[in-house]
Amino acid sequence: MPTVLRTILTSLTLLVVTASLSLAQTFETSARAAYVYDQTTGTVLMAKNADEPLPPASMSKLMTIYMTFEAIADGRLAVDETLPVSNHAVSYTGSSMFLKTTDRVTVEDLLRGVIVLSGNDASAVLAEALAGSETEFARIATDRARQMGMFNSTFANSNGWPAIGHRMSMRDLGILADRIITDFPTFYPLFAETEFLFDGRVPANSRNRNPLLTLGIGADGLKTGHTQEAGYGLVGSAKQGDRRIVFVITGLDSAAERADEAQRLVNWAFRQFAQSTVAKSGTRLAEVDVWMGEAPAVGLTVPEDVSLLIPVLNQGKVDAEAVFDSPVEAPISAGQQLGELVINMDGLPETRVPLVADGAVPRGGFAIRLRTAAQVVMDKISPPNPA
Repeated sequence: MPTVLRTILTSLTLLVVTASLSLAQTFETSARAAYVYDQTTGTVLMAKNADEPLPPASMSKLMTIYMTFEAIADGRLAVDETLPVSNHAVSYTGSSMFLKTTDRVTVEDLLRGVIVLSGNDASAVLAEALAGSETEFARIATDRARQMGMFNSTFANSNGWPAIGHRMSMRDLGILADRIITDFPTFYPLFAETEFLFDGRVPANSRNRNPLLTLGIGADGLKTGHTQEAGYGLVGSAKQGDRRIVFVITGLDSAAERADEAQRLVNWAFRQFAQSTVAKSGTRLAEVDVWMGEAPAVGLTVPEDVSLLIPVLNQGKVDAEAVFDSPVEAPISAGQQLGELVINMDGLPETRVPLVADGAVPRGGFAIRLRTAAQVVMDKISPPNPA
């Protein structure tokens, strides 16, 4: 019967030896809820009340945008297609694209109206085109959110207008932002546009409310939000070098506080963590015994280099364990998963990486199988060791 072995790897085995939380890494935020995700490494850097369903305000327009991108991608909508504007759409007040019921507006302009101007009217027009009515769109959007792993999101409309039950968690908004960036890279540059005057009817001072876009810190999206109930919030993303982060904050008291908090958060995420390779493919990290094989053991390695975020101010060591069953019965093929490398660092989520065989071990011939069987018999009949 194979037994699970846990081999604690020394710092000499791994390439990086820094890890443990220090006070300098902690980010204290005045936001009611927050979520920070390093997209490059898949690391959650911070989660404060991240799974609490909260009023998302205009940040929930990202769902309308995502579903419009999907419809364009699968041919249900075209970017140059013109859509009618309903009485319902123009009945919305607040942020607006200043649409009229006599308009027919291209999908591309409507997307800019939602992304840059946060138009409640433009969002409703897209929702009606996708589902026939905004009510039906909200039902479909809720179902689609579940399919995407957003289990704390329920939609009552397309634009975040205050409504009973219209809720999203900050983690869900982070998932949605990540999907927009990953699934629709050709559309994503729309989020960095700072101005859209639409047919000359939008006031010249109507600009993208994202306070980070002009600061030169790599920010290029995505959506602000504000209602009295929700406070001030922002779904943001920034890229510096090879790293990209996605972050969500909500429940702040003013636009100025939102801007300050967002900038502090971006600086913290990039300056307090550095991406490093902690294990290289092909490096033998552990060894597992082989049963009935031509070799008595096989090495374990990672299938590809493991790159993680490491807190830059730490002086501790990476906690790493190789977890696997032993012995493993032959035959074994090169690259076959035989265990996991479990990496822990204080203050960051556990990372699990497959451990695979670094070579093949064929099943042994008759002589090896006979010798193994004999050894089993001898082990059974041998008297136990004296206490």
